[in-house]
Amino acid sequence: MTNQRPKVLLVCDERVRNSYIAPEQIERLESFADWDWHEATGGGIYEVGDDAERAAKLAGLMDDVQGLILCHGAPTVDKRVLEKASNLKIIGELEGDRFANRIDVQAAWDQGVRVVDTTNGSSYPVAEWALGLILVAMRNAGARFREMISGQVKAAQAARSQTHGVLSGKRVGLIGCGHIGRRLIDFLRPFRADIWVHDPYLPAEIVDILGVLQTSLDQLLEQCDVIVCLAPLTPGTQGMMGKRELELIKPGATLVNVSRGAIFDSAALIERLRRGGINAGLDVFDPEPFPDDSEILQMPNVFVSPHFAGLTGDSYPHFFPLMVDEFERFFNGHETRFDLTPRSLANRRGDDV
Repeated sequence: MTNQRPKVLLVCDERVRNSYIAPEQIERLESFADWDWHEATGGGIYEVGDDAERAAKLAGLMDDVQGLILCHGAPTVDKRVLEKASNLKIIGELEGDRFANRIDVQAAWDQGVRVVDTTNGSSYPVAEWALGLILVAMRNAGARFREMISGQVKAAQAARSQTHGVLSGKRVGLIGCGHIGRRLIDFLRPFRADIWVHDPYLPAEIVDILGVLQTSLDQLLEQCDVIVCLAPLTPGTQGMMGKRELELIKPGATLVNVSRGAIFDSAALIERLRRGGINAGLDVFDPEPFPDDSEILQMPNVFVSPHFAGLTGDSYPHFFPLMVDEFERFFNGHETRFDLTPRSLANRRGDDV
């Protein structure tokens, strides 16, 4: 896009600077851009304030910046900042958790600034654990594990056949088909699964490319052998899975949630699981962490994990490498992959398309 090396400004708190930004990724960034770090202290991932003083301080740094990367601590980048950023070409939110709270996206678009985010850095490991939970929950392995370690080996042996079968050839329904869903579809291919999807924000051409069946939520709940919740938590999805929806799930089905616990009515979920007939694998719950005295922890048809699907044990999270990829593509004149668009924002906010 230019013969001069672009300048990229990273705006985040010290914790993100030290724990998210691997040295080798800085070397990659330095191969095509100059960069600087502005230390910001404005709270965590969901704590984005409208602080005029902090915004003015950032605005004063923007004169020669072409690329801006935001994370924890950054103030809102709105018109106050953008009007001082005449050279800005691209903004990236490093970990937006689906909401782009730190950017006035419309104001950026109006100024011709590209806006991307890489919250999908945690999506790919979540897809792996979703597959793991499907396999564990279908065989109700949690119950057998509890029996084995409590010395009830004969009981575990006797109950070995109490499973919901194998995954191969089963009908799998995905509630939501964003980055996690699309990666999970790849993982399901070797199992020859019949994949159904409910996602009102999924373009028809993507459905065609993926080769899945787009359907209603009710149809998916009634007819799928495995149901996986991957939807973002928005005003439109909070409490979406209530008593009526849970009653639609057929006996012998397996339910997995790796998204957010609040998409389910927790009382209704416990009631449905208490009656039996379905198995569940839950990485998330509402409230979190799981209450120590929650009945769900003792249910023989439920396997739980501590909301760790997005964690990998790696030294650094996977957000920044994806952002460096995006900026390298952009500043070399190529198209970016993770653009925020009216459709993606509607999805994340629960608005109509």
